[in-house]
Amino acid sequence: MATTEFDKMRAGEVYDANNDPQLLDMIHQCEALCFNYNHTHPSKIDELTSQLRQLLGSTGERLRIIQPFKCDYGFNIHVGEDFFANSNTVILDAAPVTFGDHVFVGPHCGFYTAGHPLDAQQRRQGLEYARPITIGNDVWIGGHVAVLPGVTIGDGAVIGAGSVVVHDIPPHVVAVGNPCRVVRNLTQTPDETTCN
Repeated sequence: MATTEFDKMRAGEVYDANNDPQLLDMIHQCEALCFNYNHTHPSKIDELTSQLRQLLGSTGERLRIIQPFKCDYGFNIHVGEDFFANSNTVILDAAPVTFGDHVFVGPHCGFYTAGHPLDAQQRRQGLEYARPITIGNDVWIGGHVAVLPGVTIGDGAVIGAGSVVVHDIPPHVVAVGNPCRVVRNLTQTPDETTCN
């Protein structure tokens, strides 16, 4: 049985996210790293990449996240090779958030592992839970997409702009909407380069 709030968070149990000194210290450290990253001149590509490697749990050789970027802890975020995220990406990483290789994320996207009790009294106590998010290889996520706790998106999937992903999405499909649902399968056709 987990004893500290950090251990509870890692174990997927309900934990106190707002009052625990250890978690608050981790969040403040991450806020400082994000602040430095977001205030580094965008022309300093090597410095920005180095800062991302310090902030994130693991990365591939090639990655880019356009400023501004926000996350809660950083160490729970794992990105594969050739990762790209456009501006205003938010990752609430109380649980692991894992991106495969060759993932492209549009602007204003959010990946939210944290959830809160439906009971208002528990929410007042600062309680929450966290479920991991997993994004496969070769996934394209359009702008203004929200991915909610516990979701897995399969390899090669395309998520249409403005979608709210509340359930797992299988590989090699186009999925759109709120809630996000599959609208078509994708074929491996070399000349098919756009998704309408």
